[in-house]
Amino acid sequence: MGNSNINPNLSNHPGGSHKSPGPKELVEKLRKGDRVALSRAITKIESRQKKHFEDAREIVESCLPHSGKSIRIGITGVPGVGKSSFIETFGMHLVDQGKKLAVLAIDPSSSVSKGSILGDKTRMENLSVHPNAFIRPSAAGDTLGGVARATRESILLCEAAGYDYIIVETVGVGQSETAVHGMTDVFLLLMLAGAGDELQGIKRGIMELTDLLLINKADGQNLEKAKRARQEYARAIHFFPPHPGNWTPRTGICSALENSGIKEVESIIKDYQIQTQENGYWTKKRKDQNRFWFESSVQFQFMDTLKGEEKFDSLYRKILKEVEDGKTSAFTGSYNLVQSFLKA
Repeated sequence: MGNSNINPNLSNHPGGSHKSPGPKELVEKLRKGDRVALSRAITKIESRQKKHFEDAREIVESCLPHSGKSIRIGITGVPGVGKSSFIETFGMHLVDQGKKLAVLAIDPSSSVSKGSILGDKTRMENLSVHPNAFIRPSAAGDTLGGVARATRESILLCEAAGYDYIIVETVGVGQSETAVHGMTDVFLLLMLAGAGDELQGIKRGIMELTDLLLINKADGQNLEKAKRARQEYARAIHFFPPHPGNWTPRTGICSALENSGIKEVESIIKDYQIQTQENGYWTKKRKDQNRFWFESSVQFQFMDTLKGEEKFDSLYRKILKEVEDGKTSAFTGSYNLVQSFLKA
């Protein structure tokens, strides 16, 4: 496949007629920078099929000792703010310096068909074919906040494959921002100058999580508006609670179109890394995240394991019908389900 980055990133099937490689072989290959192997490994951990669980577990555990050395960046913003264009421009800035960049893009899924809109990522035309870049769209499905279930494990695999920067892009506005903040080191919020309040409503809940706020599309007639918006947000940030890492959230303007303000973004991220590593917050945050994702995984594993057990399924269907018919609340129903199962 040469240096093409399109097929390994956008295909979820192994391809070819050869026998699919096992976990050990996949890890060996991805550790050497094989993007096809990395893509196949991520497909394994995204799978909901029980037959893939042991392979996925072996892959993640084998990669864990080689993970943790990247800078993990969460990026969010309202639809139309230019996330894909920004990532393309910022990403090219990084890879042109010889850095390796992985982009884990969480795509919206239909609540009816569960289909994923993956084609949007083909807009990153230059980045998608660069040998130092790996772009992996993942369907959000029905998991918390629209974040793909295996995104955190995918980060570990990308780090084991030697990627220096990991970008996790969210679908837009909602619970996904909190989840992505909980798996990244730096949280970047893209905003537009002059957008209506209905679009800017994101700022109230998200700005408290933000380490860097950027006014995007600061070019042409928007440049002066962007400068004013930056000043307004810089003032507003001082009214929020202090950052737990003693970091003062920065504001900036940029234009993916004109490639302006991009170097400054990298510089701010480096400043954040240096300051929070020196005061211990960087390490503390990662430990807190590990604990949070362990607790979340415990809940998921319990439900995933119990479903399919005849005794549990029978109780589940019985109590679910009571909840659906309004005979009991979801709160009491879930309590009764657990207690009844433990006593059965």
